[in-house]
Amino acid sequence: MKYLFFTICFAFASFLYAQDVVGQWKTIDDETGEAKSIVEIYKKNGKLYGKIVEIFDKSKRDLPCKFCEGDDYNKPIMGLVIIKNMMKVAKNLYKKGTITNPEDGKVYTCRLKIDEDNPNQLQVRGYIAFFYKTQYWVRVKH
Repeated sequence: MKYLFFTICFAFASFLYAQDVVGQWKTIDDETGEAKSIVEIYKKNGKLYGKIVEIFDKSKRDLPCKFCEGDDYNKPIMGLVIIKNMMKVAKNLYKKGTITNPEDGKVYTCRLKIDEDNPNQLQVRGYIAFFYKTQYWVRVKH
């Protein structure tokens, strides 16, 4: 009975973890389908942030964010915090923050949403006014 209880608790905890956006995500180019990088999403002071922890194209690993503005200008793209100040607004949904495209320095209003049917897929949407672009990132399993 004790074993069954712990098994159920572990399974439930695993399910809850799988629904959490915190962790590492492989970014997928929405046009080519190519994996580009790994972004680690983490919590800090009650908000979500995401930084680039791996770049698959070796020729781009040491590039600075020459198009970024403010404090991010000329910072190395590897290690750059591209997702900032995201807040949970509903189950599996985060908004009210920004995402930066380090390739052109543009900053977008951001929405992150875990796919309810596939908790290992993260919908990442950047908005400018009424226009948006969506990518689907894949959870990195360790």
